[in-house]
Amino acid sequence: MKIKSKNILIHSTPEKVFQHMDDFSKTGMHMSESSMMMMGSKLNLEQLSTNATGVGAKYRWYGTMLGMKMDFSEAVTKCQQNILKEWEIVGDAKIIIMSWYRMWFEITPAENGTLAKISISYLPPKEWYYKILSFLFANWYCNWCLNNMLNDTKKNLEENTPAK
Repeated sequence: MKIKSKNILIHSTPEKVFQHMDDFSKTGMHMSESSMMMMGSKLNLEQLSTNATGVGAKYRWYGTMLGMKMDFSEAVTKCQQNILKEWEIVGDAKIIIMSWYRMWFEITPAENGTLAKISISYLPPKEWYYKILSFLFANWYCNWCLNNMLNDTKKNLEENTPAK
């Protein structure tokens, strides 16, 4: 299993940082917009559970990338309000460079704001041709995802925070 982590200082309260990052449509925004890393593709997000947040919240991402079908569901497995959230792939997943992953973020009060740390642990695919793609691109893609999730949160919260 491989693990990647990133962190950033955000000039906002732990409550606001957690609230923003707790919203899959915001933390996953980089996957729902066409980009070079997504090879011009984008994925759709669908809420599957009645609860949008908290343990048991379940979402589905689906679409195509380079003509290959992407379809996977995530479920929140741990949640401590304003401190920690963890979610992972559940069920069969059609993903190109991973067979499964778990992500989590931790929120810590800090001087002048909040320290947000986000991590991913993942398993490579089982098929040899996807293993090659994973070997070539998984670290790059994970860094891109984690950086986007943190930087989008920082940008959104700091741009919308009045100057003191």
